[in-house]
Amino acid sequence: MGQRRVLVVDDDPDIRALLVSLLSEDGYDARSARDGRDALEVLDTWTADVVVLDLMMPVMDGWTFAERMRERWNIPIVVLSAATDVKRHGSRLGAADVMPKPFDIETLLPCIARVARGSAA
Repeated sequence: MGQRRVLVVDDDPDIRALLVSLLSEDGYDARSARDGRDALEVLDTWTADVVVLDLMMPVMDGWTFAERMRERWNIPIVVLSAATDVKRHGSRLGAADVMPKPFDIETLLPCIARVARGSAA
C-alpha cells in the first residue's frame, strides 16, 4: 500500500499548517485548503484518502463542500469543528468520525489513521 493522502480543509492557517506538518511527519502525503471551494480545486488534481473538514468557513462552508464532494468522489470525512452539536452535524454529513475543537492531537492522529486504513481499496 502506498502513502495515504490527507486533505486538511480549514480556514485557520495555523491549524492547517500544524496538521499538515504533523501528518507529514507521521508518513502521510498531506495537503491543505482554506475553504470548500479551494478543497474542490485541490481534489480535481489530487485524490485524497481522507478529508479532515472544518464546518464553519467563509466562501464555501463544510456542509456545502461535503455535498459537492460526494457528487464526484467517495472520500471519508473526519469533521474537525467548533460548531455547536458537532456530532449531530457529522452524522448528518455521513462523517467517518467527528472531533470537536479544541482538539487533542494525540486523539486526532489515531482517528485519521483508522479512517485512512478503512478507506483502503
